[in-house]
Amino acid sequence: MYQFIESIKVEDQKIFLLEFHQKRVDQTFAHFGKESTIDLTKIFKNLEHDEDGLFKLRIVYDLDKRIRTQMLPYAIPEINDFQLVENNSFDYSFKFEDRKELEKMKMKSKAEEIIIVKNNHITDTTFSNLLFLKGKDWFTPKTYLLNGVQRQNLLKHKKIKEADITLQNIKEFSHFQIINALNDFDDMFIYPIDRIINLPGNEEYLDL
Repeated sequence: MYQFIESIKVEDQKIFLLEFHQKRVDQTFAHFGKESTIDLTKIFKNLEHDEDGLFKLRIVYDLDKRIRTQMLPYAIPEINDFQLVENNSFDYSFKFEDRKELEKMKMKSKAEEIIIVKNNHITDTTFSNLLFLKGKDWFTPKTYLLNGVQRQNLLKHKKIKEADITLQNIKEFSHFQIINALNDFDDMFIYPIDRIINLPGNEEYLDL
């Protein structure tokens, strides 16, 4: 039986982007032919979480509506370096709990985090969508692996735009940042593009 996961931001007892998380859960159940779903608001309320601070609410569920929950303290990661890794066949259309293939790619790399390249197009890291800066504008790749809730939220509020970001044009961008449910859009928390150790044209590019 497939198992899926939602990682939801909870800060100072408030839950964030719930409508986007609920929509993804509902779409997952519908895709696999299930008429009913699980209620994330009800799950959160039943936890009676009363601690301030930043937490990750981790909900693992299956199509029979069995759930496991964890409320974990969270800190935004500072990542030293990134590496482009090509994988033209990898599919992560749904937020599966099984991350073995992602971890396998990461283990083979020489950097702390990887950016997955699919058919010459930039997609995501192992745990986040990406934003790239050109001039004063932030762009997110059209070719995501998973359409994350923060990505959807930022597009809805017109804070970012979609673009084709490829191996051929990635150097046109000066900086990038990671975004997911727990990592917000933040102009102060960005990486220079050369934090990617094997940009096209670098000696290490093909040494994957």
